[in-house]
Amino acid sequence: MNISLGLQQKMGLYMKQSPQQVLLSSLIQLPMMRLEQRIRLELEQNPFLEEEFDLEEETDQEPASLEPESAHENEEYDSEISADQKENQEIDWDTILNDEDNYSIKIPKDNSAEVYERQDVSETSLPEHLIAQLHMIKLTDFEVAIGEYIIWNINDNGYLFIDVEDIAKNFDTSVDIVTDILRLIQRFDPVGIASRNLQECLLIQIMEMDAPDQLVITILRDHFDDFKNRRFEKIIKQLRITLEELQEVTNKITKLNPKPGEGFISFNDNYIIPELTVVKENGEFKINLNDWNVPHLRVNPSYKRLFLDKKKTSIKTKEYIKQKLESARWLINSIHQRRITILKVMQAIIDRQYDFFENGKEYIKPMILKDIADEISMDISTVSRVTSGKYVQTDFGVFELKYFFSERIRRENGEDVSNKTIRNRIKQIVEAENPNKPLNDQKIAALLKNEGFDTARRTVAKYREQMTIPVARLRRIIMPGNGSPSSNISSRKS
Repeated sequence: MNISLGLQQKMGLYMKQSPQQVLLSSLIQLPMMRLEQRIRLELEQNPFLEEEFDLEEETDQEPASLEPESAHENEEYDSEISADQKENQEIDWDTILNDEDNYSIKIPKDNSAEVYERQDVSETSLPEHLIAQLHMIKLTDFEVAIGEYIIWNINDNGYLFIDVEDIAKNFDTSVDIVTDILRLIQRFDPVGIASRNLQECLLIQIMEMDAPDQLVITILRDHFDDFKNRRFEKIIKQLRITLEELQEVTNKITKLNPKPGEGFISFNDNYIIPELTVVKENGEFKINLNDWNVPHLRVNPSYKRLFLDKKKTSIKTKEYIKQKLESARWLINSIHQRRITILKVMQAIIDRQYDFFENGKEYIKPMILKDIADEISMDISTVSRVTSGKYVQTDFGVFELKYFFSERIRRENGEDVSNKTIRNRIKQIVEAENPNKPLNDQKIAALLKNEGFDTARRTVAKYREQMTIPVARLRRIIMPGNGSPSSNISSRKS
């Protein structure tokens, strides 16, 4: 068997990010609250970092020892470094530690509590609210355990998202026992909680009323599919009732709560803190970055004084210091660059969407990520990271930065408009339609064409679905005589 060995040369282009670039990319994509958490974690892990407070006086307190903790590790480390290597690894501490510009980013704080005070949120979560009621009932420990398991498997809308059969298997008990406890919880406050579907949720709320309407119960229990799909004539014929009676039933049903879990704090992020605020002052738009709660960092001056004394610093401690100092410098500089990048992107968005910030959503223009990337000479991926998950507060509401990007649609007169303009127009048409004879997608497309928008029916259907607007059949509302239309229950998602 012959084996031949040889050398080959191969040319190619490779792009490799430095550790600083990787750190900056990760910080840019973090929203403000997660950035704050990341910085506080670094403060705990890197002794060279400390938070800079206003009017802080430096103390002469000696820092804790920074010698590596394991003596065994020290011996192994020293054995790996020759005397020549140790000599070559001497560090210019005067240059590194006295380079204040690289380690302290001073950003003026705005201490206006009126502007920046975070809004209070509900102090009680849905599970806590339900468990408190569960413990007020006389149950066995086993039944309480099942009840708590049910409660912890309720989603934010208030619906049970696990099968009763699975719960019974988990507790090695019968389905009847689990069902009895479930029915008990479903009558807690809010009524209808832990329902398995919308029909059950509405039925429980009706049946728990002091004087439940039997006709409403019959329609919800036996004709819910027809009612949900607006087959009103079929219901009237089968139940032999009048249109006015069905209208009265509809009014009662639409007053029920299809989302009994709403109104309680979620364990997910349940509110948005805008990353940026845009206000108009003296005829110009001013950008404020709401990073007032992000710690201001610097290198601990006590450690700096200690390690400028080269005679007292061992080689292994110097290497440890070098590593931590580089980590501190990269973090502080990356936070500074993150701020500059976000402000650049926001300013470019304002420049291109000036009419939006001046007049409102109807004036948004088509714009893609490449437009901003080219304008500020940055990579598209960087712009994408900046605009994802970050929000700006404007005079017209709070918007994710991604909102300002949309594809172009050309009108018949040659004018380019944003596809968001088409979506807003579709919404306006639906809101103004006759609720007794809602417009289908083809008719909406025809109306848009009359206004100069050459939009196909399938495009209208796509935008309508993106806005969670039901099809025409499901938007139909009973109009008895000259009465007012009832609320559309189908638009309230379960």
